[in-house]
Amino acid sequence: MRVGTRSRTPDRLCAEAVELAREVAEEVAAPRGAGPHLGVVQEGDRLVTHRFECLDPGYRGWYWGVTVARASRARYVTVDEVALLPGPDALLAPEWVPWSERLRAGDMGPGDLLPVEADDPRLAPGTSGLDEALAPPVPGDTPAGEPAGGDTAEAPVTEGAPPVVEPAERARIEAVAREIGFGRPRVLSRLGLEEAADRWQETFGPDTPMAQAAPASCAGCGFLIPLAGSLRQAFGVCANEYSPADGRVVSLDYGCGAHSEAARMPAPITPPPPVIDHLGVDPL
Repeated sequence: MRVGTRSRTPDRLCAEAVELAREVAEEVAAPRGAGPHLGVVQEGDRLVTHRFECLDPGYRGWYWGVTVARASRARYVTVDEVALLPGPDALLAPEWVPWSERLRAGDMGPGDLLPVEADDPRLAPGTSGLDEALAPPVPGDTPAGEPAGGDTAEAPVTEGAPPVVEPAERARIEAVAREIGFGRPRVLSRLGLEEAADRWQETFGPDTPMAQAAPASCAGCGFLIPLAGSLRQAFGVCANEYSPADGRVVSLDYGCGAHSEAARMPAPITPPPPVIDHLGVDPL
């Protein structure tokens, strides 16, 4: 059995078909046409690609590849395909990056929606336990403290049974829970808190030029509104309309020239009473 091997030398007739390949490249690359012939690459048995420089300035380093082929024992060369391909020094578009990694602060506009992944590390489950405590009684179950069969006699309360919450009390607890943030499906995780603190510290922190030149820090400013939760120990919201950080979250170590105690109005200076010389004589 004779096994055919691929020749390392390009087919002679295919390699000599430069004019045929150029004619096709000129037609496809119109109106700029194709540049000089850059060489021949063997693709297979009787299969050769001719390379021509691309003259389009938008495709610097690219080339036109015209692949020609010849059937076995045939004397005529035919065109197989034409393509614009990048060379080793070609100007290529950067690798595609998912939108979630391309998004930057300030990119969102009116009407834009930013979905959050289910496993976003910046968020954590916001389970508060109120759903179990405030669950309505199951029909047919006897509430704790009430005997079965409508008997008005006091019955012992079963140990471990969930407490019965009256509608008014339930509404009050739910209002308080909403006020302090309970009931949300997810809340900030430790990672989310740290990333937010790093961003705020970088924008309105003690290392900024404004804070370095400030007469005092925001910790003692009357225009500071403290945050709630654990971040109140380090951050607040500026409420001074003349401050560059008005309406922004600022570090307690931040400061600016609009500090409430920075420049108090000086007391008016009372001039001393006039001095009258009763002993000397005024020259006329």
